Amino acid sequence: MPDLPRFTAAAVQASPVYLDPAATVDKAVALIHEAADHGAALVVFPEVFVPGYPYWNWTMNPVQGSPWYERLYRAAVDVPGPYVDTLRAAARQVGVVLVIGVNERGRHSLGVLYNTLLIIGADGELLDVHRKLVPTWAEKLTWTPGDGSSLRVHRTAVGPLGALACGENTNTLARFTLLAQGELVHAAAYIALPVAPEDYDMAEAIALRAAAHCFEGKLFTVVSCSTISPDMVDLIAGDDQQVRKQLARPHSALSGVFGPDGRPVGEPLVDEEGIVYAEIDLGRCIQPKQMHDIVGHYNRFDVFRLHVDNRPLRPLVFPEEEA
Repeated sequence: MPDLPRFTAAAVQASPVYLDPAATVDKAVALIHEAADHGAALVVFPEVFVPGYPYWNWTMNPVQGSPWYERLYRAAVDVPGPYVDTLRAAARQVGVVLVIGVNERGRHSLGVLYNTLLIIGADGELLDVHRKLVPTWAEKLTWTPGDGSSLRVHRTAVGPLGALACGENTNTLARFTLLAQGELVHAAAYIALPVAPEDYDMAEAIALRAAAHCFEGKLFTVVSCSTISPDMVDLIAGDDQQVRKQLARPHSALSGVFGPDGRPVGEPLVDEEGIVYAEIDLGRCIQPKQMHDIVGHYNRFDVFRLHVDNRPLRPLVFPEEEA
């Protein structure tokens, strides 16, 4: 009989201390302890929480935004590195499984930044470093694409866990890759996106994506989205009233937990900073699978076949390394 635990999940909706990695990691550690004090066994943080999202890609032209790229690069995280060690220690100290987004510096080039999710076990082990496969739209000005080596599901204290960042949750094949490895708990990390086109409702889009993955895969999704603090507005917008108005747009963030029927487990949190708690019972995933199991009996693997290249991409390979 597979282990199907019951546990409390915590979805953090918060803003970083913008472009300050030390202060942001300190804030994350405090929130980890707060969630653990409320009984959480899984804590999920937003996309690139450390040290924040490059909103200038949406509000400035590339030339204007270039100095901001340098600021982000200098404030980014090395993996492995001291900030990762601090997060691992916090997870180990309180015994929680942790998913948190960081801007990761590339080790071989000053022009490489990754949108990365760290998956950390309850014992503090760094289980995975998932780099967003495709930066979305304006994000291509900042982030380098990841590869398939981190599209993995991990056997954790809270069950089989996978994670994707923001727009990856619309990537059907990426989601299927996790489902086909037995994923039952999905961490979906997002950023508030008030700079999207006017007809785009970010909170609604997040809820739709989470519901779709849960209903299709018969699993639980823990959604964590960032917020935009007044300090961030002052720094990014300055005296530009149009940008200030953009960044204040409502319905730009949603965090919560969704169940295998696609419905929210409890009430999601919209726009405001806080932590959403929900009880997850993985036993609820069994009966829905009898109806539609798209990675089992409700598929035709003689008709459909997915090939995933899970080799790490490297800029340079020496002959002796290929032997």
